[in-house]
Amino acid sequence: MTSYSNFGVIGGGAWGTALAQMLAAEGAPVRLWAREEEVVEAINVQHRNPLFLPGAPLSPSLGATGDLGDLAACDALLVVVPVPFLRAVLAQLPPGNAPLIFCSKGMEAGSFAFPIDIAGDVCAGRPLAVLSGPTFAHEVAAGLPTAITLAAADTETAEAIAQALARPHFRPYASTDMIGAEIGGAVKNILAIACGIVDGAGLGLNARAALISRGFAEMTRFGLSRGAQAETLAGLAGLGDLVLTCTSSNSRNFALGQGLGRGEDAATLMADRRTVAEGAFSAPVVAEAARLDGIDMPITDAVARLVAGDIRASEAIHALLSRPLRSEGR
Repeated sequence: MTSYSNFGVIGGGAWGTALAQMLAAEGAPVRLWAREEEVVEAINVQHRNPLFLPGAPLSPSLGATGDLGDLAACDALLVVVPVPFLRAVLAQLPPGNAPLIFCSKGMEAGSFAFPIDIAGDVCAGRPLAVLSGPTFAHEVAAGLPTAITLAAADTETAEAIAQALARPHFRPYASTDMIGAEIGGAVKNILAIACGIVDGAGLGLNARAALISRGFAEMTRFGLSRGAQAETLAGLAGLGDLVLTCTSSNSRNFALGQGLGRGEDAATLMADRRTVAEGAFSAPVVAEAARLDGIDMPITDAVARLVAGDIRASEAIHALLSRPLRSEGR
């Protein structure tokens, strides 16, 4: 079985920094690429990332760079770049055969491609994997207990990467269902926005529980239609991540939804945020893909219309509550 020990991280946001810190916490050398010069300088000089992960001390063995070529010697790369920018960044990677482990969540507009699909276009021939599950960046950086799904095309690769990433408080569970892990991560961010709307509008915990349940039904319909395994969608990368991000304002997507639920303007809310609420980008893409596939996803569609500014939260809530009654299995 192949072993991996020299990790690089592509992306200096909160999640990329947290993963790099997790890998470097015991003194292992880790190289992180960041687009922002101030992030590179802060990590190398202050051993902190005040822009995206304030308050988290970083290991001196974690070094940052603004040159992707500096990651050429790494034997595995964690890719933590928002999906709208992923294709352009992958096109700049130096040649190599290091596995690409995708940690971003969403679908690309226009192509309806997930990160593994984009990599197949741009980096054909490289081994691919997906890391997805219930994680808040600040908890991972602090070494708090975390369990997550690591999916790859074959069991040997999945187990090898999972073993290499594992730490005492970071437990990756191996899977071969990459599409299930991708879909779980993309859809749960959309549903977290919806749950934030429920909270911001003061609709109560009954409504939030109902939305999580019906949202999981949407995730499952969409996932199964695209070849995902039901076990993956009911596991860490699906239901587990859904529960976490739908119940805490630490979730960027949930916090965005709270603002929408209070009646604030979507464009203003998103313009005020330095960090990306991935569900805002994913909602219109997933909603359109579902329509083309004939999959009923009313919650996803409502969120897509909200973030586009087509409707207000009160209208979306009324539309969902006015839908015809049906059997629960549908």
